[in-house]
Amino acid sequence: MDAPRIGVGIDLHRLEPGRPCRIGGIDMDSPVGPVGHSDGDVVLHAVCDAVLGAAGLDDLGTLFSDKDPANAARDSSEFCVEVMRQLREAKLRVLSLDCVIETEKPKIAPHRAAMRARVAELFDVPVDRVNVRGKTGEGVDAVGESRAIRATAVALLG
Repeated sequence: MDAPRIGVGIDLHRLEPGRPCRIGGIDMDSPVGPVGHSDGDVVLHAVCDAVLGAAGLDDLGTLFSDKDPANAARDSSEFCVEVMRQLREAKLRVLSLDCVIETEKPKIAPHRAAMRARVAELFDVPVDRVNVRGKTGEGVDAVGESRAIRATAVALLG
């Protein structure tokens, strides 16, 4: 086996009232949701970029431009399918994923298990090798003021 590869992905979206809220591939009941060209799923975007980075492939924005009308309101799980296709083509596989979600709302804790399961399914990795954690912004910057949501992901490939 080649040496393991590691990648980092970061995504940030503005939050607005009345928007649908999908995070980690899970629809959540929330008064606010992310604004994005696609569905704005910060977790799936960050994980895709982490996996692509570890594999030495193009980033998510290059693969799925926000200038392309075909990506408007697109379900981010479709991005994951393409990332995994490219990963298999490169003869790589995901060994583990770790993701931190920074947000004041919605609260992440009640949805962690479902997010872990969905991310594991999308990236073909056992659920015990996927972690998702929520953190608050402690009143600092756009995240702490409930105006944004940010996710940072690390992917280990082999």
